[in-house]
This record gives sequence, structure tokens and C-alpha cells, in this order.
Amino acid sequence: MSVAPENLGKIVDSMAGKTVVVIGDIMLDSFIYGSTDRMSPEAPVPVLLKSREKTMAGGAGNAAANLQALGVTTQVIALIGNDAHGQTVRDLLGSAAAGLIATDSRPTAIKTRYVAGHQQLLRVDEEISGDLDAGLTAEIIKRAESLIPSADAVILSDYGKGVLSAAVIKAAIQAAQNAGIPVLVDPKKKDYSLYKGADIVTPNKKELSEATGGMAVNSDDEVIAASKALLSASGIKNVVATRSEKGMSLTLQDGDTVHYGATAQEVFDVSGAGDTVIATLAGALAAGADLEAAVALANEAGGVAVSYAGTTAVKAAALKDVLNKGAQTSFTANVRNWDDAAAQIKDWQSQGLKVGFTNGCFDIVHFGHVNYLAQARARCDKLVLGLNHDASVRILKGPERPLHDQNSRAAVIGALASVDMVVFFGAEQDGEDNTPSAALDAIRPDVIFKGGDYTIDQLPEAQVVLAYGGEVDIMPLYEGHSTTNTINKMKQTG
Repeated sequence: MSVAPENLGKIVDSMAGKTVVVIGDIMLDSFIYGSTDRMSPEAPVPVLLKSREKTMAGGAGNAAANLQALGVTTQVIALIGNDAHGQTVRDLLGSAAAGLIATDSRPTAIKTRYVAGHQQLLRVDEEISGDLDAGLTAEIIKRAESLIPSADAVILSDYGKGVLSAAVIKAAIQAAQNAGIPVLVDPKKKDYSLYKGADIVTPNKKELSEATGGMAVNSDDEVIAASKALLSASGIKNVVATRSEKGMSLTLQDGDTVHYGATAQEVFDVSGAGDTVIATLAGALAAGADLEAAVALANEAGGVAVSYAGTTAVKAAALKDVLNKGAQTSFTANVRNWDDAAAQIKDWQSQGLKVGFTNGCFDIVHFGHVNYLAQARARCDKLVLGLNHDASVRILKGPERPLHDQNSRAAVIGALASVDMVVFFGAEQDGEDNTPSAALDAIRPDVIFKGGDYTIDQLPEAQVVLAYGGEVDIMPLYEGHSTTNTINKMKQTG
């Protein structure tokens, strides 16, 4: 199935202002990051030296976070403990937390993952699951029936912890049908007839096999057969089967199936990818997309999600960046303003990635530039290129420069595989600060690279980076190439 990337991008834009209600099991996800350089003397296990910790709302909360990242207004109906962790979940969800119900009958569920580099070492779960009492069930149904009529779609995020009882599922689906809006289910129950009337269910391969009594689900034909069997037995309208490295398969109510190939270039972590898929599906359908286009967009979003280390909500801008690359017939650089660049860098850093920065005019790109940038990129996970804007170059090089305007230079330098993002900087008038100091203070990469025989005390921008805790790496330049020498040679031969 192929949908034009530009059309998918329009769907992302159309999600803003739409409303999705998420009902299900919520938890607090905690990630403990560190390094393992030695084994414990107490047992044959590695010692994790903790460097940082990250917390986020998980389960139904991660589906909500993905919806919010796509610009969708979100309301979550879920159960939290009347405890500090429950308050943390409220704080993380912000405006989406109004439908949360606090109880003394069970604590907020917590899942703690210990990670060294990109490798998850251990997960520790703290939770109480099982059927809720009649009072809590009635309160969940009451909130669902109150919020669903003004929504554009509903997600049932079932992690098997007790919120989505048969009564809650039936009431939510009935309320959505009365409102004429779609219901999407991320399932954990093996009896899918409990989801009867839902528009879409999104099992992974293991869940699809279990729901159909152990049917094989390895080949396309096997997935189609299992999906058709599931539709026939459950009363659900459509199945979107997520298939890891094989992408996704949509089996429609009439039995037709559409396959979508995997889009991820590199898989770091599949944690939370299912939440990203169902959130994108719901947002697209809420925005009026047809089902096949919505699945195509969700497939792209899932590919972005698994390219991150740890659970990460996929933002609209990140998804559109991927779509724009697919739509381009020629490369356009990933040029960001300082605010957007800072947000992207913070995202990369939250994934455990080291972000580097270097800068220059790059008026005529030559071997020295390419070699230097490749070396810089080899020392970090993402490289941001600070490009002197046109006025800045004129101050540095004289009135006849630059030969190419800033957008042209950005397109050329941004096409290099070593460059992940471009930002403009520089003085507008002679006498103003013409260093990248202000840009660095705004975007805050982990390390800056400077080529040449500088010392750190000679670089004003180095002092900015060191002040916020960053690093400065002085690298050798490849001798024998310069833009000025190239221009002089052209003049001599011209």
C-alpha cells in the first residue's frame, strides 16, 4: 500500500484540535540509565553506575502522550493510586489528566527499566492487578459516558490490569457508537469477543496467534487467515496486525488485506511502539482520514518510535520530517530555528544520544569540510551544523561573499550524511558578536567541535558550553583545502 507522503503530512496537520478519549490501564514508566564497566563482587551480575533517570506515563498514558505530541486534545480515563507516583502521572499528563480516578485500594503501577547504553538489563514491575470493585467500575463508566460524546475517537488501551472490564468495554463501545465515532483497541485479553463492535483492534503477532487458538502468523497468508478468523469470531470490524520487521497488515471487514512494509532504518527499542501506532491511527481517523491512509501513517510513526532508545512519544514535527524526506525529489536540509532545534536536541538527549555541534560558512564545500564533518560525526550520535547566515559571512569575508546564499549553503551541507540538523547564526552588523555563543546557549548540545590550532580560552563559545556543563573538542583540520584558495584559483584561471 502506498500513500503519497505529502498527503500523509496533511493528515498530521489536520489532527490539531481533534479530541480522543483514552480509557485503560495507566502506569508510571521509569528508565534508569547508566554504564556497566565492571561485575559485582557479590554475584555474577554487572554493576550499573547510574547517570540519569527518566520518568513518563506508560500504558494508556503513553498512548495519551503520543496523541498530545501529535497535537490532539486528549482525555484519559484510568486508575491511579492516591500516592506520590499518582501525582507524578497527573503532572506528566497535564490537561489530559482530568479523567483520572485516584483510589486507596491499589497503588499506582510502576515499571522500572535499567538500561546500559542502548541495552535494557532488567525490568522491575510494582503493581496490583485484578477486577475492580463495583464502585470504581461505575465511576469509570460514568466518566466514559460523559466524555465520549464530545470526542472524535476512542482508544481502549488494555494492559490486562483491571480497568477494562467487560462492563466498561461494552459501555465505552456503546457510547462511541451512539456518538458515531470510531473505537480502537490495543488488546491484551485472549477472548476478543469482549471487544465486539470495535472498529479496529491492533494485536501483535503473538497476540493474534493467541486470540485465534494458536494459528500460525509468520507469512502474509498466515496473517491474513488468522485475521479473518479473528474478525469472524469476534464481531470486530477491522484488524491491524503489527508484525515487527515485516511492517503491518490491515484486514478489512470484507476480507481484503493490505500490507505495509516496515519503515524503520534502525531499531533501538520497541518499548511503547504499539502505543504510538494506535495513537496515530486514532488521531488520523479523528481527523477524517480513510482507514488505509491512517494505517499507512501509523506505520510510519511506528518506524520512528522504534528508532528511539526507550519509550518516546513521536512528535508531529518528527513524523513530518520523515514524511517530507519521502516526498522530496531532491534533498532539503533539516534546517531548524533555535527553539525547534533545542526541542529536538532535548529529545535526542533523552534517548541517551550524544549531540555534537560545529560551525562554519561552508560557502564552497570541499574535501577538507567533508573529512572534518565525518570525523566530528564519528565522535557523537547526532551532529548539528551551525551555519553563518549571509550577513555574518559578509562581516567575516568581505562584501563579495558569500558566493551562495544561506539557503543554498544549507541545502548542500545538509545533504551530507554526517549532518543531522542545520541552524543559522551570526551578527547582523559589524561589531556585534559573530560567534555561535548565543545559539549554543539556546540549543545546548553536549559537545562542540572546533577545527584548528585553537585553545579553549581563545573561543568565547567554549566558555558558554563549559558553563552549562558541555564539552569542547579541538580537532585537527585537513590541510591543503580552503574556500578562499579555491576562489583565488578560479580567478587566476578565469
